[in-house]
Amino acid sequence: MKTKRYLHLLGVSLLLMWLLAACGAPAATPEPTAASIPPTEEPTAAPVEPGDSTADEGSTTGGVRTFVVVPAESRAAYIVNEEFFSEALSKLGIEAGKTIVVGATSGVTGEIQLNLDSAEPVENAQFSVDMTGLQTDQDRRDDWLRDNAIETDRFPQATFTATAVTGLPDSINEGEEISFQLVGDLTVRDVTRSVTFDVTAVLAGDTLQGTANLPLKLTDFGIDPPDFANTLKVADDFSIEVSLTARER
Repeated sequence: MKTKRYLHLLGVSLLLMWLLAACGAPAATPEPTAASIPPTEEPTAAPVEPGDSTADEGSTTGGVRTFVVVPAESRAAYIVNEEFFSEALSKLGIEAGKTIVVGATSGVTGEIQLNLDSAEPVENAQFSVDMTGLQTDQDRRDDWLRDNAIETDRFPQATFTATAVTGLPDSINEGEEISFQLVGDLTVRDVTRSVTFDVTAVLAGDTLQGTANLPLKLTDFGIDPPDFANTLKVADDFSIEVSLTARER
């Protein structure tokens, strides 16, 4: 990889400089007088041409690379099953039957630190989701969830902090899609649980893109599934789906 090539070239260059200095030094050198010291000329820096590979390698400061989430190109969503009963039409103007509800927001922030030279390439991963921005196709549903279920006035943010990575392939190549599991602590409202996301991701140049999925239960986070007699019932099981685009800082 680029980092390893750079470190190798740097090590070879330092070794050659040391050998040249050692071989070229005279056995004894008289102390120079002030008159014998030539004026010092300021070294002239060689121009760097655009695309110069040496300049590109020299700009690498180490194996750790930090990628910051781009909210405008990212999304976090919950997916849950609802069933409307016969009185839903008269009360809410909604036809009876089962439906899949998706509530989504682009209010995703966070960063990921990768070191592809390490056996544990994910050095750090932390994300936050603005729960106040979750929207479905029904304003009344969104208002009820914000006020009664998620209680966004008290708990506006959901957070995830990675603690481990499993299932990585033996090697990771840029531009190649990989799948793995990201283990960490998910906090919704005032409840924190250890969870495992199934992740698919690809790194191409300065851009990291991926999707993550996680099955959960509303009751895992102290949320009672809504159940309104003759009107609406919401399943306890739901899932979180996250699509992220992050760019290198």
